[in-house]
Amino acid sequence: MHQQEEMELEGIDLMEYVNIAWKHRWQIIIPTVVLAVLAGIVSFLLPKFWEVDAIIIPSKFLTQNQTGEFKQVLVVEPKQIAGQISQGAYNSLIGAELNIPAREFPKIKAENLRDTNLVSISVREKDPQKGKQILLALFNHLKSEFDKKIDVEIKSLDTQIEQKKNDILDLENEIKTRENDIKKKQNDIKLKELDVESRLIEKDKTNKEIESDKNKLKITEERIAGIQEEMKSIKTRVDELDKQQQQSLAEKKEGTETLALLLYSNEVQRNLQYYNTLSEKISSERLNTENLTYSIKSNEQELRQIDNQVSQIKTTGDTIRAEIDTINNEIRKIKNTISNSNNDIKLFEDKKNRIDYTQLVKDPTPSFGPVFPNKRMIVLIAGFLGFCLSSGIVLFRENMEKRKRGSLPKT
Repeated sequence: MHQQEEMELEGIDLMEYVNIAWKHRWQIIIPTVVLAVLAGIVSFLLPKFWEVDAIIIPSKFLTQNQTGEFKQVLVVEPKQIAGQISQGAYNSLIGAELNIPAREFPKIKAENLRDTNLVSISVREKDPQKGKQILLALFNHLKSEFDKKIDVEIKSLDTQIEQKKNDILDLENEIKTRENDIKKKQNDIKLKELDVESRLIEKDKTNKEIESDKNKLKITEERIAGIQEEMKSIKTRVDELDKQQQQSLAEKKEGTETLALLLYSNEVQRNLQYYNTLSEKISSERLNTENLTYSIKSNEQELRQIDNQVSQIKTTGDTIRAEIDTINNEIRKIKNTISNSNNDIKLFEDKKNRIDYTQLVKDPTPSFGPVFPNKRMIVLIAGFLGFCLSSGIVLFRENMEKRKRGSLPKT
């Protein structure tokens, strides 16, 4: 019940206020209109400012992390750039360049666009062209400052590329040197093979000489055996003649004794001479046998030497082949290194191609119309303030008059 009464009282008061406002409507409308018109006139007389804005993106390049992955890195973080611009870090440089006094230099606003690497810059200026010049001068200073770091990175990449190319030239020269070494060693192997063939031919010749000497030795031994048999028969014959001679002397036959002794003596003499001849011959054959035996032994020893020499030559050839294999392995490693260096060069070139200098994403562009003063907004605010102020004055005056009437004595 009490709440209902309060609502009714409030309704009465509200209606009373409305009635008061309507009763004094001209006292409210006229000041409101006058204030709005004055605000419009003032806003019309105020100097006009255009907003010139632009968007830039700072320089960036590629870097490789510990896992080998590549990612783009900005030279300077956009938030840092925006902070420096907003704090007026470049105002004095631009002012000196464009001959703008410090007290007249406009405030440059900058912000990092959300979730991007872009930096938005803007300035309010009476002359849009001057605003464009200020932003262009700011961009040129930023570009000059940031691109120096990019130039250092590019110079570093060029130095690394040049170093890699020089390394490749050195490695290619090393490959040529090692290939020449291989050719020399291959020639050495061919010479060794020819030497082996020559010694094998010599070995075959020596084997044939041994075989010939053995055949000659066999023939000589057969001759010695034949001579010995013949000497044996001669000795037997001489012994028989001596025996017959002794028998003849024992019989002492007359007339025949002298003749028989003479005959036996001549026969023995001839046999003894022939025996001596055979003895000399067998001595000669034995000497020949000794010579042949020595020749065979000498040739056999020469064969062993040839085998040892061939074995040594083949071992040396195997060693040279092993050295060639080692050099070929080294050449393959060098070629792999060259391939890796070429890949590094491509990577450096790719990094260079992916380097971006500071750029204007949006050129300095003035607004379509002045952003200050906003005549409509000024008029609306002035009208609203005039309405509130005049209404307050009317209600205050009405309330004061009501209190005065309530304080007068009743008649």
